Amino acid sequence: MPLLICFAFALLVAAGVALWPLWVRRRRNRIAGRPFPAAWRRLLRRHVPLVARLPARQQLRLKGLMQVFLAEKPIIGCGGLRVTDEVRITIAALACLPLLGAARGLYPELRQVLVYPGAFVVQRPVTEAGVQSDQRRVLAGESWSQGQVLLAWDEVKRGAATPGDGHNVVIHEFAHQLDQAGGPANGAPALPTAEAYRRWSTVMQGEFDALQGRLAREESGLIDPYAATDPAEFFAVVSELFFERPAELAAAHPALYAQLCGYYRLDPAGWA
Repeated sequence: MPLLICFAFALLVAAGVALWPLWVRRRRNRIAGRPFPAAWRRLLRRHVPLVARLPARQQLRLKGLMQVFLAEKPIIGCGGLRVTDEVRITIAALACLPLLGAARGLYPELRQVLVYPGAFVVQRPVTEAGVQSDQRRVLAGESWSQGQVLLAWDEVKRGAATPGDGHNVVIHEFAHQLDQAGGPANGAPALPTAEAYRRWSTVMQGEFDALQGRLAREESGLIDPYAATDPAEFFAVVSELFFERPAELAAAHPALYAQLCGYYRLDPAGWA
């Protein structure tokens, strides 16, 4: 009898594991299908003008993704910041923008978003010449592989209000989240095939090297110099341009733009 009980319990556990993704999908569909609150629509129009560029179908999908994001991902105020609906709607809209095209998870490793009033200090251990010390950095945003995104609200608000400048800290940090899925950020997010990785690597490395060359010659260009830090930052910076200045990116860097279109399954240059 105990053996039968153990067997039955094992079957229940296996069934639960098998049915869990289906339950999550149904729950998310139910949340996404709820009417989008009128107050949220007003906040979206007022504070995230980038959304107005989207085709009607994409706007509808974005609103559904936002509702699921807000139901699953806590947005927590730090340093005395009070999390208002404006804070939640602004962050959710920009965080969900990179998910519009591709059928990928809703940042499965993300547990919470921490929001500070302004720039915040992060302290990290560093080792130089065999000596370990703490390095303090003042930041406006950071994505941690442990499941947290940290944001400075003043920079979030500024980036949301100026969608044509190519700088958006939320898009930047959530591009890092996509890059960090399954491992450390390295500028190569999850792609479907080995051939897709090969093409991505060829184009991205070529563009990264070209940027470093332009900077060495003190030449200016569309891509912010910060992108030359490393391949992970390059991917995050060009993702900002992809959503905020897509036509210019497509004209100046067509191969790069094509790779981002393929990854995000979107063509924002055609939204205008």
